Amino acid sequence: MTGYQVHHRTVSVRGHAIHYREAGPADAPALLLLHGFPTSSHMFRDLIPLLADCFRLIAPDHLGFGRSAAPPADEFDYTFAELAAVTGEFTELLGLDRFALYVQDYGAPIGLRLALAHPERITAIITQNGNAYKEGLGADAWAPVLALIADRTPETEAPVRAIRSLDGIRWQYETGVPPEYRDLLSPDAWHHDATLMSREGQDAIQLNLIADYGSNFALYPAFQHYFRTTQVPLLAVWGEGDEIFVPAGAKAFQRDLPNAEIHLLPTGHFALETHAPHIAALIGDFLERAVGPAV
Repeated sequence: MTGYQVHHRTVSVRGHAIHYREAGPADAPALLLLHGFPTSSHMFRDLIPLLADCFRLIAPDHLGFGRSAAPPADEFDYTFAELAAVTGEFTELLGLDRFALYVQDYGAPIGLRLALAHPERITAIITQNGNAYKEGLGADAWAPVLALIADRTPETEAPVRAIRSLDGIRWQYETGVPPEYRDLLSPDAWHHDATLMSREGQDAIQLNLIADYGSNFALYPAFQHYFRTTQVPLLAVWGEGDEIFVPAGAKAFQRDLPNAEIHLLPTGHFALETHAPHIAALIGDFLERAVGPAV
């Protein structure tokens, strides 16, 4: 059991409050944890205590998510480029000049934009159902999103709105999780996310971000070029039952990073809900080899 408590802190970025969780020794190798949709740093609640004896862990809530500020969509340009810029400024305010990345879902294009901007700062990448290849997109799950990206109308917005409903969020947690792991899923997780997603202003915020997801596809070649030219150490820990980002996306990393370590786990999109101890062990071993001994 870790001797380090998890601190809940807030820092101002561009005048907006960014909430983050932090644990571990200040002089330990840093790991920046970037969450996906529709959750927050809450998704790392089980992982952080398992690694805090050895690493400095920092998990922000993206602007518009979790306990961070959520300025209205007519006051902030909710795009992935802007979320990455805010996250970059956040790391600089915290003095993070060298760190590993843990990325999941939305965290992947946000984190990889940080890597493109400052490749010298990234020591390693852990991707947990965080995609960077077209073959990683599950056809059925992405059909309504691709329709919205192609033509944003009230008709294409309607099915995308359902993704952040309580039922839509629960589907993301439960789908692909085998029966023997189902009772490890805490209903608190999807109720927590759904409550935050139901706040005033979230409809426009989330629709704007989903409509902008095509900007990430446009950067896939740049992300892949970054992998090839840097050969950044990469660990993929992937819920193989995920229908949003399918296992082909995990395997694709080895096309550009032959030494990438790929682990397909018998679970779904939110693999930490069922496999946090397993993933923590994989991360500890990987980072010790990739960035040197922890404290």
